[in-house]
Amino acid sequence: MYGNGSNVNFYTNMLYKSNSRIFIFLMSDTKTIKEWNADERPREKMLQKGVAALADAELLAILIASGTKKRTALDLAHDILDMAGKNLRELGRLSVEELKTINGIGEARAITICAALELGRRRQANDVPDRLIVNSSRQAAGIIIPFLQDLNHEVFYVLYLNQSCRLLREERISSGGVTGTVADIRMILKNSLLYNANRLIVAHNHPSGSKKPSDADKLLTAKLKEAAALMDITLVDHLIVAGSEYLSMADEGFL
Repeated sequence: MYGNGSNVNFYTNMLYKSNSRIFIFLMSDTKTIKEWNADERPREKMLQKGVAALADAELLAILIASGTKKRTALDLAHDILDMAGKNLRELGRLSVEELKTINGIGEARAITICAALELGRRRQANDVPDRLIVNSSRQAAGIIIPFLQDLNHEVFYVLYLNQSCRLLREERISSGGVTGTVADIRMILKNSLLYNANRLIVAHNHPSGSKKPSDADKLLTAKLKEAAALMDITLVDHLIVAGSEYLSMADEGFL
């Protein structure tokens, strides 16, 4: 029991006799969401007060849509947030299989939640203006971090720029495991020619949370820089993303 018990369900035993048998009924004062006051229900609250008025759990409850026989959608939402340590970034890293471990969250509900979170990431990524001029690691990080910050596996991205550092295209080149990914230098350079790119910024994430470049990161950067130079293409930077933070290998003197 938590606190003073004010939020605990109370039960009343009801007994009656019939044909010399005693029947016991347990009655609970637990209410379903439909029995709550209108301004307490997540959907009605959103309509009346706007989406910004809803707590994280209430937004999740709307995605979950309905509860189980014993628990409301809001209860399930709190379970999910507890699994993520009440951290929305960690919530975005949860997979369908991880969400399904919560009692009451099946595959359909888990897929719905993951899809909603992915839409949020894509919206954030699409906030970048088209044909943006990228002339600093900070600007490059602002473009690339939304694609990489919530992932539990390594992914390699490339920003293709023209001679004036104007963004032509961003592209995911490869996806790997928890500890590494393979970037095909030939594919990167082939696409650079296809998109008429003169400059490149590459980036990948470290799911471990460490921004420190590995020996493999340094070797790949050196090889890509050398190969690109043979084609009059400049490797401007290699970013390593760790959550919402990043390291620029150009700023740190590795390029």
